[in-house]
Amino acid sequence: MYHEGQISYEPVPLPDRREMDDAEMAAAAEAFLSLMKGRHSVRDFDTRPVAQEVIARCVETAGRAPSGANHQPWHFVAIADPAMKAEIRGAAESEEEKFYAGGAGDAWLKALEPIGTGVSKPHLEAAPWLIVVFAQRYGVTKEGTRYKNYYVPESVGIATGFLIAALHNAGLSALTHTPNPMRFLNGLCDRPESEKPVMILAVGHPAEGATVPAVAKIKKPLEEILTVRA
Repeated sequence: MYHEGQISYEPVPLPDRREMDDAEMAAAAEAFLSLMKGRHSVRDFDTRPVAQEVIARCVETAGRAPSGANHQPWHFVAIADPAMKAEIRGAAESEEEKFYAGGAGDAWLKALEPIGTGVSKPHLEAAPWLIVVFAQRYGVTKEGTRYKNYYVPESVGIATGFLIAALHNAGLSALTHTPNPMRFLNGLCDRPESEKPVMILAVGHPAEGATVPAVAKIKKPLEEILTVRA
């Protein structure tokens, strides 16, 4: 994280080391792939509550992500309050109305057709938790001095990936939601101008009759996403 004044480089011994042979590494990689193959974005959430401690541990996992200059330019707001979730839903649907009325453009709307999305976002109220992800565009010291953060989109993207994986590992489902624009979230979440909202994660247990779009199960094969130069 950001430090004022002169901070010199001081190496310390690697505090954690995982020793695995080749077979153990292959097994671990396969096991994690199997776990993540079971991750699905759902829009139908059960009313079953989720303990705040579980959400906190998953966000703490996100906070372990690497970041530019180790500034950790992120903040997460976890919301369970029904009134606040309803307010977020109303504001988000207002933006979605403009989006689906033509603001997105024909090509974008056509690309979304197989996903089955629309203006209505009931999951923003039904999910027991909403986690709003903020990117800290710049930092501010206690004295009010502004300082620069580095690789902010990349850093926040990595941390959000950590969070989604942690939620899935905890047995929860999550849906990414990105209304555009999202500046209304700063006021609702009482976050400063220096932070930019980048995503809402609806989090909870999937409802009994939850469905997913068929096309969402179609993933690019390995040969299309991996190039090896050995």
